[in-house]
Amino acid sequence: MKNVGLIYFLFLFNITSVAQNHAAEVGLILENDLYTSTVNDKYYTNGFEFYYRYLNPTKNQNQLKKITEFRVVQYIYNPQTIRAERIDYNDRPFAAVLFAEAGMHQFFTNNAVLKFKAQMGFMGPNAFGKEVQNVVHQTFRYKPVSGWKYQIHNAALVQGEVFYAKKISTLNKKNTLDVLAQAELKWGTIWNQINIGPVMRIGFKKLLPVSESNLYDASIQYDKEPPSKSEFYFFISPKVNYQIYDATIQGSFFSGKSPVTFDLIPWRFQGEAGFKYQKNNWNLHYTFNYCSQEADNIVNSSYYYGSIGIGYLLN
Repeated sequence: MKNVGLIYFLFLFNITSVAQNHAAEVGLILENDLYTSTVNDKYYTNGFEFYYRYLNPTKNQNQLKKITEFRVVQYIYNPQTIRAERIDYNDRPFAAVLFAEAGMHQFFTNNAVLKFKAQMGFMGPNAFGKEVQNVVHQTFRYKPVSGWKYQIHNAALVQGEVFYAKKISTLNKKNTLDVLAQAELKWGTIWNQINIGPVMRIGFKKLLPVSESNLYDASIQYDKEPPSKSEFYFFISPKVNYQIYDATIQGSFFSGKSPVTFDLIPWRFQGEAGFKYQKNNWNLHYTFNYCSQEADNIVNSSYYYGSIGIGYLLN
């Protein structure tokens, strides 16, 4: 577990080195298929993200905010069943990734968002998916997991991401309904893919501007401003995803052939819908996520999972 300890140490060091001088936010995101169904337990089965972000001064007159963000992330993947002792039950490989992320998020006067992210970490046994999943199942008395001996082999995770979004239109005079467009490009040793699609916000009150909303993690305010704003809205985001390469399914180019691998379904549909809430220092969300079939075999199918997030502003 030394790799996990090193990632956490570097993450906490970055937090303590800047926490006293910046408006900031700290939070946790938990993802699991059990958040949508007690019987659905397959494919992307569990994830956690611990993040810390802080506000930077900006001198660009077209730039409203510039935010630096750090994350520690783990994702765990299973086949159709956690009782996959037989190799032919594995319609998607057992796999896990563990990585640290650094990002720069920029918000502009034209309601546009531009994000750059860099990630480094591990895929395979070094990501400790088996150990984490066994602890969770033992703690909550779920059925034991068998089949991790077939997991994807170790590989280095080195990734880059670019994300862009822009508000297209406000659809009513009360400013409780708007539409945005967004696109994302991922490249590296694990994932190479493109996502594109619209986002609609339906507010239960007047919507905040993109540069202040938690839609794209822009809740942080300058120190001189009290955290008194609030928002509550439903959002829906259908996306087209084009997969070029996914090492958690195909195995790594840089290690020996893993016991279970599959080709990809290149085109797939992803959908996200849920609620986001912000009040004073608190940010909360619950989202339902859907993904169509991703591995090319006759058993693999679509899946869904839930995401729960809580953040606290340190202004």
